[in-house]
Amino acid sequence: METSTKRNFAVFIDMENVGGKRIALETIIETLKIRGDIWIGRVYGYSDRYSDLREVLLSNTFTAVPSLRYGSSQKNSLDIQLVVDALDVAYTNPKIDSFCIVSGDSDFTPLVGKLKSMGKYVLGISRSESASNVFISACNEFLFLESVRQKPAPKARMTEDADDEEQVLLRQIETILAEQTDASGYMLASVLKDVLTRLRPDFNERAFGHSLFGRLLMALEEKYGTIHCETDRFNLKVCLAAPAEKKRPSDKLKRGDWIDQVQDILDRLKQDGFDRVNPSIIKESIRDVYPDFTERAVGYRKFSDMMKVLEREHRIKISADESANMLITIL
Repeated sequence: METSTKRNFAVFIDMENVGGKRIALETIIETLKIRGDIWIGRVYGYSDRYSDLREVLLSNTFTAVPSLRYGSSQKNSLDIQLVVDALDVAYTNPKIDSFCIVSGDSDFTPLVGKLKSMGKYVLGISRSESASNVFISACNEFLFLESVRQKPAPKARMTEDADDEEQVLLRQIETILAEQTDASGYMLASVLKDVLTRLRPDFNERAFGHSLFGRLLMALEEKYGTIHCETDRFNLKVCLAAPAEKKRPSDKLKRGDWIDQVQDILDRLKQDGFDRVNPSIIKESIRDVYPDFTERAVGYRKFSDMMKVLEREHRIKISADESANMLITIL
């Protein structure tokens, strides 16, 4: 993602794909707001069982298309409505240059192709268990929802008050900086503030005791050390600070204890509502915690061999999707 490019998004969400989890919906919205503005947002398949999402939907001006139960074609009708609405927006609102389709259904591939032929940028987001390889390949960019949710931002040194508003702000800044891919690793402070304001419209540096945003950033750098500020031709730039220390040798997946170590990661995935995932998600989550992880380091030739051991230990259940891709159900 180029930090200098702000996209104008229309977002179309298949509620069944999100799993009805508030944290998943908030993650999708945050991911998009880091990239640009959400001009239109619609969710399909809304019902009373998703009432805990109402505040998130209303505060982000999303429109809910209800789930009307009639016969066996309910899901198909909602999919058709999503396609019709997306094309209507594409033809009637030229200011929207980007579309986000939250679904992994291959039936949406023709829609993606049509949007791209109109010069639109298409971002796909889906749970790994329901993501079609055809749909993934069709999109300009595709994100697994589990990966977006699980990817940790660098942690600040905590004070005694873990809910301190200043630390919440710092975590958001770290998340924004972790998303940008500028080769230099830096982001202009003015661009950072624009993104931050999209995430929290009520943001004001004066609420944190500083008259200028740059002074706030430098104060956060001095206090926590997880970001770094630098001046370049009168422009303030900011990036994530280099880790203070390398991973300790003990922070590795160990041959004798790897099952329990991986179980902690499986528990976190399941707590976030991802109880059926592609094995690549589990491997990525392991590497988030243990960056040096390899299968051979714990005595296995392939990652699938580790999964088979976990199945024998009744930690997971292995199955396959329609394309014969392995899926992992966390028990």
